[in-house]
Amino acid sequence: MARRGLVFLALLTIFLGLMVPRATADAPVTRYEGELEGARYLVLVPENWNGTLMLWSHGMYSLAYPEPERIALTSQPTTESYLLEQGYALAASQYRTVRGWSIEEALTDQIRLHDWFARTVGPPRRTIAAGESIGAITATLLAERNPRRFAGLMTFCGNLAGGAAHWNSGLDLGYALNTLLDARLELVRITDPAANVSRFTNVVQAATANPQVQARLALANALAEIPGWFDATRPRPPDVAEQVFWQGVWDRFYRAGAFGVDRVALEQRAGGNPSWNVGVDYRRILAKAGERPLVERAYAEAGLDLGADLDKLAKAPRVAPDPAAAGYLARFGLPLGRTPFPVLTTHTVADGIAPAAHERAYAERVGPGGDLRQLFVNRAGHCVFTASEEITALRTLERRLDRGHWPSSGPTALNAEAAGLAPEHQTIFDAVGEARVTTTPAFAWHSPPPYPRALPF
Repeated sequence: MARRGLVFLALLTIFLGLMVPRATADAPVTRYEGELEGARYLVLVPENWNGTLMLWSHGMYSLAYPEPERIALTSQPTTESYLLEQGYALAASQYRTVRGWSIEEALTDQIRLHDWFARTVGPPRRTIAAGESIGAITATLLAERNPRRFAGLMTFCGNLAGGAAHWNSGLDLGYALNTLLDARLELVRITDPAANVSRFTNVVQAATANPQVQARLALANALAEIPGWFDATRPRPPDVAEQVFWQGVWDRFYRAGAFGVDRVALEQRAGGNPSWNVGVDYRRILAKAGERPLVERAYAEAGLDLGADLDKLAKAPRVAPDPAAAGYLARFGLPLGRTPFPVLTTHTVADGIAPAAHERAYAERVGPGGDLRQLFVNRAGHCVFTASEEITALRTLERRLDRGHWPSSGPTALNAEAAGLAPEHQTIFDAVGEARVTTTPAFAWHSPPPYPRALPF
């Protein structure tokens, strides 16, 4: 995948922002947009409003790219159109700080928008907190800290193990590259983010050309649960070299922020370094990692001693956190799994930005008695869902809210329901081919491995 694909995505986002959805030909949508205390917002209310409001929290926008023009109201634009047709009102704040780790502002700005909606449009009969990626953390914290405002919570591809877990995994990736491949990366307190990202991408790209270096790259990625599967239109490749190549694609195009301006901005916001690997047992992490079979195969094919490299990781100097900064990230990035209402999460099984293992960490915090349902889609990609899958997930949550119990949500039934939606709801963006393609719903049973750096509870 080339960088032109990222440019294409940005242009597509801007274009979609110019589109004004309509509920039906006979039921137009009222559009509200403006600013609340410096935060841009967008609200769409169909004439046939059913009383339900979805309050959407967007994912993290990198400081390495321009601020998006379009205010997202759902993950997929066709999901947005469908929900308006069905009578849902949609609302989202862009937050006062749009890019970077802006959860602190988001928690205030989303509540301000919810209050504005009640005053201007009318009190919702039901509000669902929803979000994707880092926005899933925002939506979950909103729900946990304002339980009287919400009836349910729905997340997609969420980093629900928390902010510390997410950033610690990035640190682990760089730590392993430094120790095993002499990458010479600055892991924290980065002084030259552009040069640091360049070193990171160069090391990763060079690693894919040599079987011995490939094996060590596979180990580094396994510690961060980065899968050897990227192409959403194809099954996971069987070949070791191809799987490590795709891990490298995840690294270069999606994980480089851990070594660049996004990391710098996080530390400025938190008042220091919130990440650490003091006391971490990398043997134990690898033993439970979902990518461990790939690592073992890669080391065997390269004729390397995996135990010797794990010894190197155990003996290398470690990174300690600044306690106040770690506390900041806990306050603005740690879902506790405590809501008094139903929660539904949806995740692709091969996600190199927010691995599906986040869902296991969140489920363990909720506990066996919690009102939680988790759905998985057998596809590679971060937030690569069809609109039909997103709509089916929402219908599942709505049935739980209406009936007082979860409906049957086996993959066969979910896929049949999703397949019954219109053809325009059956597409995904193919990041490899740089085009939207038609696919089929792919709900599946899945049991994620433990998240490698989830905080104990």
